[in-house]
Amino acid sequence: MEERVQKILARAGYGSRRSCEELITAGRVTVNGKIAELGTKADPASDKIMVDLHPIPGQEKLVYIALHKPRGVLSAVIGQGDRPTVRDLVNVRESIYPVGRLDLDSEGLILLTNDGDLANKITHPRFGHEKEYRVLVGKKPDEAQLAAWRRGVVLEDGTRTQPADVTVDTIAGRGAWLKVIMREGRKRQIRETGKILGIPVLRIVRIRIGEIRLGQLKTGEWRYLSDLEVKKLKQTRGSERRPKPIKKSGVPRTPEIKKT
Repeated sequence: MEERVQKILARAGYGSRRSCEELITAGRVTVNGKIAELGTKADPASDKIMVDLHPIPGQEKLVYIALHKPRGVLSAVIGQGDRPTVRDLVNVRESIYPVGRLDLDSEGLILLTNDGDLANKITHPRFGHEKEYRVLVGKKPDEAQLAAWRRGVVLEDGTRTQPADVTVDTIAGRGAWLKVIMREGRKRQIRETGKILGIPVLRIVRIRIGEIRLGQLKTGEWRYLSDLEVKKLKQTRGSERRPKPIKKSGVPRTPEIKKT
Protein backbone atom coordinates (compact mmCIF):
# COMPACT_ATOMS: atom_id res chain seq x y z
CA MET A 1 0.00 0.00 0.00
CA GLU A 2 1.38 3.40 -0.96
CA GLU A 3 2.03 5.99 1.75
CA ARG A 4 3.78 9.33 1.92
CA VAL A 5 7.51 8.78 2.15
CA GLN A 6 7.91 10.88 5.32
CA LYS A 7 5.45 8.60 7.11
CA ILE A 8 7.40 5.52 6.03
CA LEU A 9 10.68 7.06 7.22
CA ALA A 10 9.22 8.03 10.60
CA ARG A 11 7.97 4.51 11.14
CA ALA A 12 11.39 3.15 10.21
CA GLY A 13 12.99 5.20 13.00
CA TYR A 14 14.34 8.28 11.21
CA GLY A 15 12.65 10.68 13.64
CA SER A 16 9.45 12.69 13.60
CA ARG A 17 7.56 13.34 10.36
CA ARG A 18 8.84 16.90 10.44
CA SER A 19 12.48 15.78 10.60
CA CYS A 20 11.80 13.22 7.86
CA GLU A 21 10.34 15.99 5.68
CA GLU A 22 13.61 17.88 6.18
CA LEU A 23 15.53 14.83 4.93
CA ILE A 24 13.35 14.83 1.82
CA THR A 25 13.66 18.57 1.10
CA ALA A 26 17.44 18.25 1.51
CA GLY A 27 17.46 15.75 -1.36
CA ARG A 28 18.77 12.91 0.81
CA VAL A 29 15.92 10.48 0.07
CA THR A 30 15.41 8.49 -3.12
CA VAL A 31 12.62 6.18 -4.27
CA ASN A 32 13.62 3.69 -6.95
CA GLY A 33 16.66 5.82 -7.78
CA LYS A 34 14.79 9.12 -8.10
CA ILE A 35 15.10 11.95 -5.58
CA ALA A 36 11.91 12.10 -3.53
CA GLU A 37 9.89 15.27 -3.04
CA LEU A 38 7.36 16.25 -0.39
CA GLY A 39 4.18 14.46 -1.36
CA THR A 40 5.99 11.53 -3.00
CA LYS A 41 4.29 8.23 -2.20
CA ALA A 42 5.81 4.76 -2.14
CA ASP A 43 4.99 1.20 -1.21
CA PRO A 44 7.60 -0.02 1.30
CA ALA A 45 6.84 -3.61 0.31
CA SER A 46 7.86 -3.12 -3.34
CA ASP A 47 9.71 0.21 -3.74
CA LYS A 48 13.40 0.76 -2.96
CA ILE A 49 13.62 3.64 -0.49
CA MET A 50 17.07 4.96 0.43
CA VAL A 51 18.42 7.67 2.76
CA ASP A 52 21.91 8.94 1.93
CA LEU A 53 22.21 6.01 -0.52
CA HIS A 54 21.53 3.49 2.26
CA PRO A 55 18.37 1.35 2.14
CA ILE A 56 16.01 1.95 5.03
CA PRO A 57 15.63 -0.97 7.45
CA GLY A 58 13.25 -3.69 6.36
CA GLN A 59 9.68 -3.04 7.37
CA GLU A 60 9.30 -4.70 10.74
CA LYS A 61 6.19 -5.43 12.72
CA LEU A 62 5.55 -2.43 14.94
CA VAL A 63 6.07 -3.24 18.60
CA TYR A 64 5.40 -1.20 21.74
CA ILE A 65 7.01 -2.16 25.03
CA ALA A 66 6.90 -0.88 28.62
CA LEU A 67 10.04 -1.51 30.69
CA HIS A 68 10.85 -0.90 34.35
CA LYS A 69 14.31 0.63 33.92
CA PRO A 70 16.67 -0.06 36.83
CA ARG A 71 19.13 2.50 38.18
CA GLY A 72 22.53 2.34 36.49
CA VAL A 73 21.09 1.40 33.08
CA LEU A 74 21.45 3.77 30.11
CA SER A 75 18.38 4.94 28.19
CA ALA A 76 20.06 4.10 24.91
CA VAL A 77 20.54 1.40 22.30
CA ILE A 78 24.35 1.54 22.24
CA GLY A 79 26.16 1.45 25.58
CA GLN A 80 29.21 3.28 26.89
CA GLY A 81 31.92 0.92 28.05
CA ASP A 82 30.47 -1.84 30.18
CA ARG A 83 27.29 -0.01 31.13
CA PRO A 84 24.12 -1.94 30.21
CA THR A 85 21.37 -0.29 28.17
CA VAL A 86 17.60 -0.62 28.18
CA ARG A 87 17.91 -2.45 24.86
CA ASP A 88 19.97 -5.14 26.59
CA LEU A 89 17.04 -5.87 28.90
CA VAL A 90 14.41 -6.50 26.20
CA ASN A 91 14.81 -9.71 24.22
CA VAL A 92 12.97 -9.01 20.94
CA ARG A 93 14.12 -9.24 17.32
CA GLU A 94 12.80 -5.85 16.20
CA SER A 95 15.04 -2.75 16.04
CA ILE A 96 13.49 -0.91 18.97
CA TYR A 97 14.79 2.18 20.73
CA PRO A 98 13.78 4.08 23.89
CA VAL A 99 11.22 6.87 23.72
CA GLY A 100 12.45 9.81 25.77
CA ARG A 101 15.01 9.34 28.50
CA LEU A 102 15.54 8.57 32.14
CA ASP A 103 18.95 9.58 33.42
CA LEU A 104 21.39 6.93 34.61
CA ASP A 105 20.43 7.20 38.28
CA SER A 106 16.66 7.39 37.68
CA GLU A 107 14.36 4.39 37.39
CA GLY A 108 10.87 3.43 36.43
CA LEU A 109 8.71 3.40 33.32
CA ILE A 110 10.29 3.83 29.89
CA LEU A 111 8.74 2.91 26.55
CA LEU A 112 10.55 1.27 23.64
CA THR A 113 9.28 1.01 20.07
CA ASN A 114 10.23 0.99 16.40
CA ASP A 115 7.42 3.43 15.56
CA GLY A 116 9.18 6.77 15.04
CA ASP A 117 5.95 8.69 14.46
CA LEU A 118 4.53 7.59 17.80
CA ALA A 119 7.83 8.33 19.54
CA ASN A 120 7.52 11.97 18.47
CA LYS A 121 3.95 12.19 19.75
CA ILE A 122 5.00 10.87 23.14
CA THR A 123 8.00 13.15 23.61
CA HIS A 124 6.72 16.44 22.15
CA PRO A 125 5.02 18.61 24.82
CA ARG A 126 2.29 19.86 22.45
CA PHE A 127 0.68 16.42 22.38
CA GLY A 128 -0.02 16.67 26.10
CA HIS A 129 1.28 13.34 27.39
CA GLU A 130 1.91 13.80 31.10
CA LYS A 131 4.81 12.16 32.88
CA GLU A 132 4.33 11.32 36.55
CA TYR A 133 7.18 10.71 38.99
CA ARG A 134 7.66 9.73 42.63
CA VAL A 135 10.57 11.78 43.90
CA LEU A 136 12.33 11.15 47.21
CA VAL A 137 13.87 14.32 48.64
CA GLY A 138 16.23 14.66 51.60
CA LYS A 139 14.21 17.38 53.36
CA LYS A 140 10.56 18.24 53.47
CA PRO A 141 9.98 21.25 51.18
CA ASP A 142 8.16 24.27 52.54
CA GLU A 143 5.23 25.92 50.77
CA ALA A 144 7.42 28.59 49.16
CA GLN A 145 9.65 25.94 47.58
CA LEU A 146 6.65 23.95 46.34
CA ALA A 147 5.05 27.08 44.90
CA ALA A 148 8.26 27.96 43.03
CA TRP A 149 8.51 24.45 41.60
CA ARG A 150 4.88 24.61 40.46
CA ARG A 151 5.38 27.96 38.71
CA GLY A 152 8.61 26.90 37.00
CA VAL A 153 12.26 27.79 37.63
CA VAL A 154 15.10 29.09 35.47
CA LEU A 155 17.65 26.33 34.89
CA GLU A 156 21.40 26.80 34.66
CA ASP A 157 21.25 27.00 30.85
CA GLY A 158 18.80 29.92 31.07
CA THR A 159 15.64 28.03 30.07
CA ARG A 160 12.54 28.22 32.23
CA THR A 161 10.65 25.07 33.09
CA GLN A 162 6.93 24.84 32.41
CA PRO A 163 4.47 24.80 35.31
CA ALA A 164 4.29 21.43 37.07
CA ASP A 165 1.95 19.74 39.51
CA VAL A 166 3.99 19.06 42.67
CA THR A 167 2.55 17.73 45.93
CA VAL A 168 3.88 16.04 49.05
CA ASP A 169 2.79 12.41 48.95
CA THR A 170 4.24 10.92 52.15
CA ILE A 171 6.74 11.91 54.81
CA ALA A 172 9.93 9.79 54.93
CA GLY A 173 12.03 10.56 58.00
CA ARG A 174 13.41 14.08 57.60
CA GLY A 175 12.53 14.00 53.91
CA ALA A 176 9.46 13.24 51.83
CA TRP A 177 8.17 11.49 48.74
CA LEU A 178 6.82 14.01 46.26
CA LYS A 179 4.42 13.44 43.37
CA VAL A 180 5.60 15.42 40.34
CA ILE A 181 3.54 15.62 37.13
CA MET A 182 4.82 17.51 34.10
CA ARG A 183 4.54 17.61 30.32
CA GLU A 184 8.18 18.28 29.47
CA GLY A 185 11.36 16.40 30.19
CA ARG A 186 14.58 18.36 29.93
CA LYS A 187 17.80 16.56 30.78
CA ARG A 188 18.08 16.08 34.57
CA GLN A 189 15.26 18.60 35.02
CA ILE A 190 13.93 17.26 38.33
CA ARG A 191 17.38 16.97 39.88
CA GLU A 192 18.42 20.44 38.74
CA THR A 193 15.14 21.97 39.91
CA GLY A 194 15.61 20.43 43.34
CA LYS A 195 19.17 21.74 43.50
CA ILE A 196 18.09 25.28 42.59
CA LEU A 197 15.33 25.24 45.23
CA GLY A 198 17.53 23.74 47.94
CA ILE A 199 15.71 20.41 47.99
CA PRO A 200 18.18 17.51 47.59
CA VAL A 201 16.78 14.84 45.26
CA LEU A 202 17.71 11.31 46.37
CA ARG A 203 15.63 9.09 44.10
CA ILE A 204 13.39 9.43 41.02
CA VAL A 205 10.89 6.78 39.89
CA ARG A 206 8.70 7.44 36.84
CA ILE A 207 5.36 5.71 37.31
CA ARG A 208 3.26 6.98 34.39
CA ILE A 209 3.51 8.23 30.79
CA GLY A 210 0.14 9.48 29.57
CA GLU A 211 -2.24 6.73 30.61
CA ILE A 212 0.43 4.02 30.64
CA ARG A 213 1.35 3.06 34.19
CA LEU A 214 4.32 1.22 35.64
CA GLY A 215 1.87 -0.96 37.53
CA GLN A 216 3.24 -4.25 38.84
CA LEU A 217 6.35 -4.34 36.67
CA LYS A 218 9.34 -5.11 38.85
CA THR A 219 12.82 -3.73 38.20
CA GLY A 220 14.13 -5.12 34.90
CA GLU A 221 10.77 -6.57 33.81
CA TRP A 222 8.94 -5.58 30.63
CA ARG A 223 5.69 -6.21 28.79
CA TYR A 224 4.02 -5.44 25.47
CA LEU A 225 1.49 -2.61 25.46
CA SER A 226 -2.09 -3.56 24.71
CA ASP A 227 -3.81 -2.35 21.53
CA LEU A 228 -5.91 0.02 23.66
CA GLU A 229 -2.82 1.50 25.33
CA VAL A 230 -1.20 2.12 21.93
CA LYS A 231 -4.39 3.73 20.64
CA LYS A 232 -4.46 6.12 23.60
CA LEU A 233 -0.81 7.08 23.04
CA LYS A 234 -1.55 7.87 19.40
CA GLN A 235 -4.32 10.28 20.30
CA THR A 236 -3.15 13.85 19.67
CA ARG A 237 -4.56 16.42 22.03
CA GLY A 238 -3.39 19.64 23.54
CA SER A 239 -4.06 18.62 27.10
CA GLU A 240 -4.88 15.61 29.19
CA ARG A 241 -7.48 15.08 31.82
CA ARG A 242 -5.98 14.07 35.11
CA PRO A 243 -6.63 10.34 35.52
CA LYS A 244 -8.80 9.24 38.39
CA PRO A 245 -6.81 7.84 41.32
CA ILE A 246 -6.55 4.05 41.27
CA LYS A 247 -7.19 2.28 44.54
CA LYS A 248 -4.35 0.02 45.60
CA SER A 249 -6.68 -2.95 45.56
CA GLY A 250 -7.88 -2.08 42.08
CA VAL A 251 -4.58 -1.97 40.16
CA PRO A 252 -5.03 -4.28 37.16
CA ARG A 253 -2.78 -7.27 36.88
CA THR A 254 -0.04 -6.68 34.33
CA PRO A 255 -0.20 -9.15 31.42
CA GLU A 256 2.74 -11.08 29.99
CA ILE A 257 5.46 -9.64 32.21
CA LYS A 258 8.92 -10.54 30.96
CA LYS A 259 12.04 -10.82 33.08
CA THR A 260 15.62 -10.74 31.88
